[in-house]
Formats: sequence, C-alpha cells, structure tokens
Amino acid sequence: MELRAAIRQRRAVRDYTQESVSAVALRELISAASWAPSAMNEQPWHFTVVTDTALLDEISRHSKEWMLKDLATMPRPGHFRDLLADPLFHIFYHAPALIVISAPGDGQWNAEDCALAAQNLMLAGLEQKLGSCWIGFAQGWLNTEEGHNALGLPRQSRVVAPIIVGHPKATPPPVPRKPLLITWIGKISAPPEPAPPSGAGHGALIHP
Repeated sequence: MELRAAIRQRRAVRDYTQESVSAVALRELISAASWAPSAMNEQPWHFTVVTDTALLDEISRHSKEWMLKDLATMPRPGHFRDLLADPLFHIFYHAPALIVISAPGDGQWNAEDCALAAQNLMLAGLEQKLGSCWIGFAQGWLNTEEGHNALGLPRQSRVVAPIIVGHPKATPPPVPRKPLLITWIGKISAPPEPAPPSGAGHGALIHP
C-alpha cells in the first residue's frame, strides 16, 4: 500500500470479528513498530501481547472502575460516566489481541518514542487488512501497581500505548480534518492550497 494512502485510510476500529490474529501477524506489527525513530536511538519500548480473553475482560473491568473514580478531571464527564458505568461496554471492544507498548521508567522522551512506535504498528496493521485502536481508557489502571502485575511488568514501567488489533467487521467511514493551521517563517512563502484528497474533505470532526 502506498504510504500516503495508508496514512489517510488508517482509522480507529471499534468493531471486530471473532477471528483471531496469528502470532506471525502480531510479530510483524511489532517488528514494524521497532523501526520507529527514538531519541538517542534508545529504542526504549517493550511490547506485551495479550490474547487471553479472561485477562482482557479483567483489565476492561478494572480500568472502567478506576476511571469512574476520576471523572471530574475528564472532558464531558456525563458522557463518560454513562459509558463507563454500562456493564456491557468493553473498553477493548472484544478485539482478539491487545499489544501494550511500555517503557522502562520515565525517561525524558519515552512517551514520544513509544507513540512513534505505535503509529508504525497501526499503519503496518492497515497493510495487513487489520484494524487497530489506541485505547486510552486502559492507560490509567495499567499504570497502577495492580495493572503492572497483571501484565508482568516491572514496577517502574510506564504504559504508553495499549493498542487493540483484530479483523474489522467493516471499514470505518472517512474522517474529515480541520483546516490546517500553518505559520510560514523564512524566505519560503506559502504555496497554493492543494485540493483535499478524495474522501478527506473538511467538515465536522469524527472521533478518529
């Protein structure tokens, strides 16, 4: 798949089939993630692959409980309260696999390095016709001592990117983008505004 097409077509997928993802496919995604740039080439990332349904259910339950205690700090607390309090809501959307990208401790650029690896992973998944979604709801509880224990991570670890992976039931719709905000400083003047690519026009935002 051509790179620019992959960047534009990547979507957060929240509806999966029950088909499992092979270990070989997951390993290929992690390999792609490991080629991301990192500060001082430290490559601080650690990958934890979870395909145990019972553990995924447990993490979902604990993460929801943990977030419900801290609703005041969240945007639209009423919306999130209803969602997190729903016993049928599963934060991993019953995806067959979870890849957790973490780093050892709070290195100055560890979060940025792991985020770059996460983007590589999600784009590589698209190439394999796999869906993915970064699950921010899981980050809080997974960074507790109990969450670290559930994943077998050292206490000083920092979970950055919990990403679900699976076979999407359908292709999510195109996601409009806001007009670009660009400040040009220097001798190069702003070029003419290019026509937006097909299916990527501006408009009301949809959760990406």
